[in-house]
Amino acid sequence: MKKLIVVADWVADSLTCQEFRTAVEGFVQNPDKLVISYVASTPRTIHTGFLINQIVEIEERFGHPLQTVIFQNTDPRLASHEREIEAKGAPFFIIRLKSGIILCGPNAGYDFSFIKSRIEEVFVYPGLDKGTQFRSRDLYARVCSHLMDELIDELNLEETSIGLIPTIKGFYIGHIDNFGNIKTTITKENLKGRYEFGDELLVKINKVQKKVKYVASLFGGRVGQPVIYPGSSGERDNPYLEISVWRHFDQEDWVTGSKLFQDPLPGTAIEI
Repeated sequence: MKKLIVVADWVADSLTCQEFRTAVEGFVQNPDKLVISYVASTPRTIHTGFLINQIVEIEERFGHPLQTVIFQNTDPRLASHEREIEAKGAPFFIIRLKSGIILCGPNAGYDFSFIKSRIEEVFVYPGLDKGTQFRSRDLYARVCSHLMDELIDELNLEETSIGLIPTIKGFYIGHIDNFGNIKTTITKENLKGRYEFGDELLVKINKVQKKVKYVASLFGGRVGQPVIYPGSSGERDNPYLEISVWRHFDQEDWVTGSKLFQDPLPGTAIEI
């Protein structure tokens, strides 16, 4: 049985996680061998897409791609302004990556945009875009269990175009970690030829502008100095940059990258 990694905006709720797990246990062939892990996202598809990309990156680098299913559920319905019949949302996609990893979930916003270049096949599962308030438990759990049991060929899937997954443009906050470090979608390659280590950059997030120093690591400047540097996410040779402040945690008043920009949210645009 394949393992399942869940990335969703409801993962912070332990009751929801247990309901979903119970539903999966009811469908898999060998519930005693069930392996599920959870990664909490927010109702912002850029955030979910960034998390999925990082999970895929590490699974392909260190894990067992052929034994991995990733299920995401972030569908904020940003295009809706009136009532939706039967809580209708985005179509349910099942994606096979070139490495063999299987992904599934609603194709909403940028959920799958970051892994677009890794995709081999894309399918849509008709009829899973409406019908219940808690689709993860009531509909998606069954599909996840079949994918874990390697029954993808028995599902009623229709092949579709990778072009239905939008391409992301511009720079954004991809994630903010527990230390307050801002993980951006800016890569080291994006700054090549424009800036060198030691240069100062003017960074704007929301309406807050700050000068940050471009350095080789978080500890490449001095304590208390805002910095931008190649972080721990993204490709090994072309990582995403992080924005933060090297601080000593024994100080009474310390500032993180997040606090520096007044606690922005994942998915917020970044200007340089």
